[in-house]
Amino acid sequence: MRIGVFGGSFDPVHLGHLWIAESAIETLGLDQLRWIPTATSPLKQDRQAAADETRVAMLRLALGGADQHIVDDREIRRGDVSYTVDTLAELKAEFPDDDLVLIVGSDLVPTLPKWRRLQDILSLAQLSVFHRGGEPPIDFGGLEQALGASVVGRLKDSLVEVPRIEVSSSEIRQRVARGKSIRFRVPHAVEMLIKTESLYRRSAEA
Repeated sequence: MRIGVFGGSFDPVHLGHLWIAESAIETLGLDQLRWIPTATSPLKQDRQAAADETRVAMLRLALGGADQHIVDDREIRRGDVSYTVDTLAELKAEFPDDDLVLIVGSDLVPTLPKWRRLQDILSLAQLSVFHRGGEPPIDFGGLEQALGASVVGRLKDSLVEVPRIEVSSSEIRQRVARGKSIRFRVPHAVEMLIKTESLYRRSAEA
């Protein structure tokens, strides 16, 4: 199989995430996409707005009935800081005969040289970047210095182009905190859970 690995805080998951995931499945020929909510990001160690179990619950609601989409909470169960290389090593041990494809946003490309054991990451998984329409061209300069032109060339060949998506998790948290509607920005079941649990009411931070 070709297994996509899609990590993020998903706080909350929104329709933009779902659009990216479906585009990745189609463009990259994935048999399965594993959504991996992060515990603590090593490059962004601020606290998540919603509890870990709540973020997992929202993902399960959003993806219910979509057989190719798997909610994988290993990083939350593992706890502490989440390093991508550790997650990929675990997945490769579980699926030794399958190909892993790590999906990252174009905004993360400049940070990749700072990732722990980047060379090991690239040996464990193919790297694929999604690029939203309307965003500036991706800056591959630092990555090319770190890895060489041939690696960056392969990365450019596996870009996932998606339409411009005017929605973000921070915007949704802000709208909830201000009492504004989030209808059609998140799946209906996720909207209902946010309302029922009174999530994000006290948090209007970006």
